[in-house]
Amino acid sequence: MRLPLTNVLIKVFAAGFYQVHMPILFFVFFVMVGCVPGNMLISYHESLMMTMCSSPVMLILVCGGWLIYIFKSWHYVAVQLLKPEKQFLFYSANAFERKKQLAGWGYTQAAIISPVIIYALLIIGVGIKHHFYLLPGIIVVFLCVSIYASALLYTRILNRLVDGSKQSLLLKLSSNWRKPYFSLYIYNVFDSLKVQYFITKGLSWLIISGVFYLFADVKTDIRVAGIAILAVITAHVVLIFEQRRFEETRLSFSRNLPYSRARLFINFIGVYFFLLLPETVWLFSRFSPVMALGLLWAGLSTAMLFHSLLYWFGLNMDKYIQYILALFIVLFWVIMFHLLWVLIPLNLGIAFLVFYFNYYSSEF
Repeated sequence: MRLPLTNVLIKVFAAGFYQVHMPILFFVFFVMVGCVPGNMLISYHESLMMTMCSSPVMLILVCGGWLIYIFKSWHYVAVQLLKPEKQFLFYSANAFERKKQLAGWGYTQAAIISPVIIYALLIIGVGIKHHFYLLPGIIVVFLCVSIYASALLYTRILNRLVDGSKQSLLLKLSSNWRKPYFSLYIYNVFDSLKVQYFITKGLSWLIISGVFYLFADVKTDIRVAGIAILAVITAHVVLIFEQRRFEETRLSFSRNLPYSRARLFINFIGVYFFLLLPETVWLFSRFSPVMALGLLWAGLSTAMLFHSLLYWFGLNMDKYIQYILALFIVLFWVIMFHLLWVLIPLNLGIAFLVFYFNYYSSEF
């Protein structure tokens, strides 16, 4: 029997999530079902599930897609918790002991990702039927860890908003340090976005490993590295979106600072350089310095293009994801046509123009 808290959380957040994202979910369902002939539907998905149960690389790619869905749910719930009409939760949900809060949020997250759970259970069933146990077991662990991590995250957000006087150890240790303007978001990441950051880095590692495994026969082709960098930057869209939201909610005073738009643009490049330090180390350890530097700039220019879009149409996550997916397809084919090095000045030029003409016109 579910607790009253669980019923409230599911009605408020799970139902609201599906109302907002139903078009996207319907599109994914159409792609998975409607694009396959009816007489081949069952055999197609059974063979697909068999591949997921027998191929670690395929499972990694699928789990990466599921992680994007989970990130989306985190963003939705976190934004909803900040809205005035959800303030009643501060006086009701926090009246329950922490164990009951975690259980309520766990059920809610399970309801939100129920499409993933249903498909994952089918994969597990197919795997057991054909005597595959290791990878189906990993799927079970993945689902359990993601639900528990989500419950921890939501519980922490809700309780932290009540007591805003607490500071993390990082902020206490660095209270007397000089903090350049570009470093403020970096501190915020390691103060309040640690889970998102480390999951994103884990996803980056999975993407890099998966891409170079799939294209092992042509791994020296620069296009493979370019596609990997493009996928890695796309995996950072949540952190890029949060950077823009942090600027809008916490750094609203920045428009009054005597900084030119060119200096601010360079400042944001510095932000993404620090966020991409692990990937930078990998680039310089695997490729020649010149090629690694070029790939790094390709990644930074793409990150700046994704960042600048948010000044154009605001903090609209659904619209943002649609533009990112469209840009990913375009940039992917540009790389495939051996135009990777053209992307660096092109991305930076477009990003700067969008940033320059929309920085002061976008609303705080």
